[in-house]
Amino acid sequence: MSQSTPAPTQKLHKVLAQAALGSRRDMEALIASGRVTVNGAIAHVGARVGPHDVIKVAGRVIHTRAGTSLPRVLLYHKPEGEIVSRSDPGRRPSVFERLPALSGAKWIAVGRLDFNTCGLLIFTTSGELANRLMHPRYAIEREYAVRVRGRLEAHHLRRLTQGIALDDGPARCLRVEERGGSGSNQWWHVVVEEGRNRVVRRMFEVLGLTVSRLMRVRYGMIELPPRLSRGRSRELSADETRQLLAWLDRAASPSAPAVPRARAETRNRRPRPSPAR
Repeated sequence: MSQSTPAPTQKLHKVLAQAALGSRRDMEALIASGRVTVNGAIAHVGARVGPHDVIKVAGRVIHTRAGTSLPRVLLYHKPEGEIVSRSDPGRRPSVFERLPALSGAKWIAVGRLDFNTCGLLIFTTSGELANRLMHPRYAIEREYAVRVRGRLEAHHLRRLTQGIALDDGPARCLRVEERGGSGSNQWWHVVVEEGRNRVVRRMFEVLGLTVSRLMRVRYGMIELPPRLSRGRSRELSADETRQLLAWLDRAASPSAPAVPRARAETRNRRPRPSPAR
């Protein structure tokens, strides 16, 4: 008599992240807090669950989605003067106030942009996808348009690409390209592989140069759509989302470069930043 094949299981924190409750790290902390139960018993970090297990968070049943369903991915053109947070004691405007409403899920920001930085922000309903896009292991490129007060000389460019010591460790640019302008309106594009807080601004500050405007124009394979105006969003199509997931799989391959400069339908011609108004 043949035995039935046991149902496949997954790590509980991964399942919760896939349900758009937060990143995997957040979900591990949530499980450790004792607020998650599986089939009525308090769960522990590292627990595995199957498709028939009943998962609750603070008493609320979590409906997990099939592994074949696609996450939703949203591109948002953040203007200066908005925070990437759901709450703020100073009651400053939040990017979340402008996003489309969701039912049974929430938008998770992929990284942050500071209050005075504009440009591309990516949101997703998948904590797992957000984690993959942000994790340092993947070294995903972020490209910024930078307007600088002062002249970047050859020795500045060498330091930016060779590495600059910051309070929280060294930082460097993969590439620095001049994009025109003169005097106090000089534009450059810089590419970094990390999302540390204000890392681009801080590198220029060490050089004695002031960044008067900073705009993120690319995150990995996704560029800021040229027709996406400030304060507006656009959701990726199913095909575009599949391309993004396939690109991430290639980037994670041991035989692949850390982050190839992939081209896909989600990449568009890079917009030239307009002077600040």
